[in-house]
Amino acid sequence: MSACPLGHARPLFSEPARSVCFSLIVLLLAPMTLLASDRGEPDSGDTIRCELAVVGGGSGGFGAALAAARQGVDVVLVERADRLGGTSVRGGVNCWEMGAGGTGIPFELYLQLKQHPDAVGIYSFGRHILWYDPAQEPYRFPGSETVIDPDRTYFDTLQEHGTRGMALDEAACRDLWHGVPFEPDAMAHCMQEMLRATGHCRILFHATCTKATVDDGRITQALLDDGRVLLADYYIDATGDGALCEAAGCQIMIGQEPQSRFGEPHAPPEATRRLNGVSLIFRVTRAQTPGVEPLPAGLAETCWWGGRFPVAAINHYPNGDLNVNMLPTMDGAEFLTLGYQLALTECQRRVRAYWHHLQTDYAEFRAYRLSWIAPALGIRESQRVLGEYVLTENDLLAGINRQEHGDIICLADHSLDTHGSHARDSGKIHEPYGVPYRCLIPLGTRNLLVACRAASFSSLAASSCRLSRTMMQLGQAAGTAVALAQQQQVELPDVPPAALRAQLRSDHVQLEHPMPAELRDYVRQRESSLDIP
Repeated sequence: MSACPLGHARPLFSEPARSVCFSLIVLLLAPMTLLASDRGEPDSGDTIRCELAVVGGGSGGFGAALAAARQGVDVVLVERADRLGGTSVRGGVNCWEMGAGGTGIPFELYLQLKQHPDAVGIYSFGRHILWYDPAQEPYRFPGSETVIDPDRTYFDTLQEHGTRGMALDEAACRDLWHGVPFEPDAMAHCMQEMLRATGHCRILFHATCTKATVDDGRITQALLDDGRVLLADYYIDATGDGALCEAAGCQIMIGQEPQSRFGEPHAPPEATRRLNGVSLIFRVTRAQTPGVEPLPAGLAETCWWGGRFPVAAINHYPNGDLNVNMLPTMDGAEFLTLGYQLALTECQRRVRAYWHHLQTDYAEFRAYRLSWIAPALGIRESQRVLGEYVLTENDLLAGINRQEHGDIICLADHSLDTHGSHARDSGKIHEPYGVPYRCLIPLGTRNLLVACRAASFSSLAASSCRLSRTMMQLGQAAGTAVALAQQQQVELPDVPPAALRAQLRSDHVQLEHPMPAELRDYVRQRESSLDIP
């Protein structure tokens, strides 16, 4: 795997001009300066001081910074790009999946998005390639489609779905599979405004960490790419790849673990370096003149896979545009071989070839034009950090009520979803499962947590709990843990699990299954009243 700077999963490709019109664009074009903080020592020259440094401004980093800042911790959030949101914004992953794990900060973000026109909705399943009925449809759809359903509520998305099978069960999909599609620019704007409102968070855009100095299991400083030194009492790695942890000398896991390591029933017999596939997502909008857009010069009709195109997951944006995700655009083995930049270039070719294929073979797509290609790859799996506990398939199969952990800090229930990277893919789980706090603690560290897809998960477990709203909850738990550590003057591994769980419950995070009646009523009441704090 090619080296990457800290602060983002991989180097970012320059973003193409977007033709999408959105009501918040004026706000987003305003200068993105550092957010004011009323805490912490003043910076001096080449030194930035704070109590907590969060590296990476994606879903996990946002959740961590917000949770800590709300409790008065002086936070600096380091983000490589020019906006927050990570893969959800720059990677075009424009929806939160359904199921357990959407309470707390994800729900608050949804309420903020609801304040803006065409910013967010609730989807229901429309069509699926496996449900084709020639008596009702003129042709077989090229994949799956979700559409905005005005009759659905956020609470509908919190129903467990992984326990009812996958796409083969049409009735279960139509009844239970509801998620949250959003406008990415609105997401970035709302994240920034929520952090600004705390008064305790500064954001460093266009910045990465390149090195970390460690003494006796504690990071003492991190070096930014412009030469400035970041001095913090605590650090949270939200880079996606565990890059800060790697720079700090933490143990790294990559690829599939053999069945013998964790005793996972669906792990391969031998270790591999295969990864979950990657996607390059694109957006299409209604065309003034319907037709088939020509392939760019030099791109042959047969340029890619000999015409053997994959299926697509097509999500409707709130404004009616379509979000198109090839599943996957490139498998993990090819991604590792090519490296990020070459993989991105090749995926851009595949996007254009695939869009030409959709318009040529499926007449309804001729009413659209290609308006945007995500500037960043959607990476489902890369490096993972070995923590005090490794979440495995066994935890997922056991479920929350059979897991023997006293430090559960978040719930999830998405099916194992490896996109073909595993020879033996189980898919279905039986009930929501919990993620222990120890998964966030890199082994041997004292002031460092990881709150992103690189947390201490086996490859199989990561295929389930990698979703953005789960990452937001990991971040919320990590930021809350830092605040408690500071208040109680203990190191991060010594934060009392009971105190951490109590604080998360008070912040409306679901930690039990079924959902307590009090929390269920809170979600329904807040959505109906739209009482934004």
